[in-house]
Amino acid sequence: MSGAEFTGVTATPERLKFDEAALARYMKDRVDGFAGPLTVEKFKGGQSNPTYLLTTPARKYVLRRKPPGKLLPSAHAVEREYRVMTALGPLGFPAPRTFANCEDESVIGTAFFIMDFVDGRIFWDASLPEVPRDERRALFMELVDVMAQLHMIDIDGAGLGDFGKPGNYFARQIDRWSKQYVAAKTADIKAMEKLIAWLPNNIPADDATSIVHGDFRFDNVIFDRRAPKVRAVLDWELSTLGHPLADFTYFLMVWHFPPSIRGGLAGLDLDALGVPSLDEAAARYCEKTGRASLAGLDFCLAYNMFRLASIAQGVYARALAGNASSPEGVKMGQSVPPLAAMAWSYAERAGAR
Repeated sequence: MSGAEFTGVTATPERLKFDEAALARYMKDRVDGFAGPLTVEKFKGGQSNPTYLLTTPARKYVLRRKPPGKLLPSAHAVEREYRVMTALGPLGFPAPRTFANCEDESVIGTAFFIMDFVDGRIFWDASLPEVPRDERRALFMELVDVMAQLHMIDIDGAGLGDFGKPGNYFARQIDRWSKQYVAAKTADIKAMEKLIAWLPNNIPADDATSIVHGDFRFDNVIFDRRAPKVRAVLDWELSTLGHPLADFTYFLMVWHFPPSIRGGLAGLDLDALGVPSLDEAAARYCEKTGRASLAGLDFCLAYNMFRLASIAQGVYARALAGNASSPEGVKMGQSVPPLAAMAWSYAERAGAR
């Protein structure tokens, strides 16, 4: 998985164009130091919320907006992305600097926010083929450390005490993604129906709460070009207050996915690659957060794979309707059945029948 189809910028497709002059006027009034002329290009990635590179003679910015067209309930919450990044940056967490949030749809047609452009490396394949073997472990451990840092942030101290509902995270998320899946359903997938019935009745008793990212993985992180240091964590659309183990085990799915699914590691010789094992990553996380263990791992993996299948189904449904951000969205439909089957296999390991 090279990520070439998602890397870099391209001309904005007609359905995702907007009034660039109106944006320039808005930025002149709301963004300190802005000076045109302004050039707008669309990033190839951004399956959910269209994302654009804004270039001026002095600096670069990034614009992230809601897509046009009919949207699923509670999806594409760009205003929440803006809020959490704005709160975390001053605390020393690697979130891009934010400049402006606009919920006035009359400016460019949908709500949007503007943040800093952060230069660095993005990795699309977790085996890190473009990185020397002796540098790979440090990159993985840096991701674990950054996730632990996020989960240890004081919610109230960050001003995010009302960013989500504390407690009952798994129950609320299972209900949300079950409804999202049903709303976007295009075919009968037996494993998804079984998961919708099984998951709500098998939630672990542990009910911790932290800030969660919701989509933490290599390709949502920008690394420094020369060091194993995260410069920016991107794509906060699914962030909320939630269970830290739901967030961390989502990241751990890369060890369970084959290389054909999101550049996974399953079946690869990790020692030969210089990549830490899942157990090593889990031990590092427990060390950094003070947790004794990762209880309920199989349930968490079943839940996360179910959730990812629901997200993929939503992207696929939008692609069929003609309002997906990327043309790659139509391919997402192919991933839903295998993700659902994998989710159910972990549910069976957790005792499902």
